[in-house]
Amino acid sequence: MTVKVGINHSALNDGAVPHPGAVARRIEDLGLDSFWCGDHLSTEDATLESSLALAAAAAATERIDVGFAVLQLALRPSAWVAKQIGTLHFLSEDRLLLGVGVGGDRPDEWAAAGVPLKRRGRRTDALLRALPRLLSGDPTCLPDNEAAEVTLLPAVPMPPVWVGGHSLAALRRTARYGQGWLPALLTPEQIQDSMETVARFADEAGNATPAAGVQLFTAITSAPGGPEHRQLAGMLSAKFGLSEQQATEIVVSGPPEHLAEQIAKYEKAGVEHVVLSPIGSDSWELRTALAAEAKALL
Repeated sequence: MTVKVGINHSALNDGAVPHPGAVARRIEDLGLDSFWCGDHLSTEDATLESSLALAAAAAATERIDVGFAVLQLALRPSAWVAKQIGTLHFLSEDRLLLGVGVGGDRPDEWAAAGVPLKRRGRRTDALLRALPRLLSGDPTCLPDNEAAEVTLLPAVPMPPVWVGGHSLAALRRTARYGQGWLPALLTPEQIQDSMETVARFADEAGNATPAAGVQLFTAITSAPGGPEHRQLAGMLSAKFGLSEQQATEIVVSGPPEHLAEQIAKYEKAGVEHVVLSPIGSDSWELRTALAAEAKALL
């Protein structure tokens, strides 16, 4: 197995949002494997609407996968989000990786969308159950309005589902509906331990064990004097409520050689797809090039 390496466009903001088509073309030209986009309505940083950003990336490329990291399914009406997913899978010629999560870390965006924050986990599960039939083109009752039936055309194959999060509920969701698990902020050892739980849940559900992925926050540089490891750890600790020790263990900084060593540790733990969020003051062109150097060293 050769681990796949992708880039999260949402981490490349360096004062201006780079065009997703330009980033995706560069990722493909550099030999990387995938382009990903986070999904938020309202954040402190400038962000693009995720499905449109992925559509632009798909239109500019031929080979790489495009993926949500991760889509907040329950933030949208079920018929519309199913239509967006089906259209994006069609436009990308079946290159979509459907990363899915329950979100909720920003209650303000749920209020802005007019969607209740409570029961979002149940609503996410209900849509994941209904989505294969919705995308098949068959008449389907909507999970958030059972009195309504919709037929979405053209029919498309169900894209692979990669479930985000690392709670017990997220592990069960992965085992029931996912072809892959895509957590963030975990060490290789933690992923290996949790995948044993996912495998057990999948066996209980009569499903194959999903693949493992991970989202990594990185600050890679080819020159001395780049971002300090502790600075990146401090930023993640403040943003995600991690302890200083936890943040120090999961961030990756330094030259491409160091990143390649860390990716190799995740690969040894069973990870098949690594999504990098390359944070830093360097240009996005340089950050993606350094990521490609790390992949080449694998």
